[in-house]
Amino acid sequence: MKRSEVNHILRNGDAFMREHGQILPPFAYWTPDEMRARRGEIAGIVERRLGWDITDYGRGDFARRGLFLFTARNGDAEDLRKGRGMLYAEKIMISRKDQVAPMHRHNVKAEDIINRGGGVLALKLYASGPDGLIDRGEDVSVPTDGVMRTLPAGGILRLSPGESVTLLPGVWHAFWGEEADVLIGEVSTVNDDLTDNVFSEPIARFSEIEEDEPPLRLLVSDYDTWLA
Repeated sequence: MKRSEVNHILRNGDAFMREHGQILPPFAYWTPDEMRARRGEIAGIVERRLGWDITDYGRGDFARRGLFLFTARNGDAEDLRKGRGMLYAEKIMISRKDQVAPMHRHNVKAEDIINRGGGVLALKLYASGPDGLIDRGEDVSVPTDGVMRTLPAGGILRLSPGESVTLLPGVWHAFWGEEADVLIGEVSTVNDDLTDNVFSEPIARFSEIEEDEPPLRLLVSDYDTWLA
């Protein structure tokens, strides 16, 4: 992705969140220079990868396959192993109309996916087989706001604003907005985008950025190079 495209998506995404009453923490609006100047005091942001995250999954077609995310808080994997401490994470996401976040599952993370406003959020769901791969013959059952729902393999679960689904580790899912763009909330156990995403096809979780203009804000995938 070109940095100019990332900057444009970021501005539009921030405006969409504000339209739906989502206010981000102050660090969301620090410039790259401010983050560099404060590097000594922001280990909790950098190491836990809080902040902006825009991806086209390395395919170069963000409008059709991509996702806009902001990680507001995140625990520590070591706490998760110990079973005590900050064991949770929260993200805000935007799924544009007909923009697919591709099929994947998690080994560790359990997550509530919440439609916070906009259109209908559609999720295609599969169970995992004994080998961890997609089971195309088995029904899949998921809690939706405390009510268990069972769908056939590859069934589409549609969530209207206010509705949510709990996805436990091993549940394969892809999702997109229907009718209009969707503001999504995610509440989960500790999030690790570097090791805990298993995709059904060989794609990249983070995009390579072509620097055709200065960054408006740093992405979490920029931290290793810009804040080293």
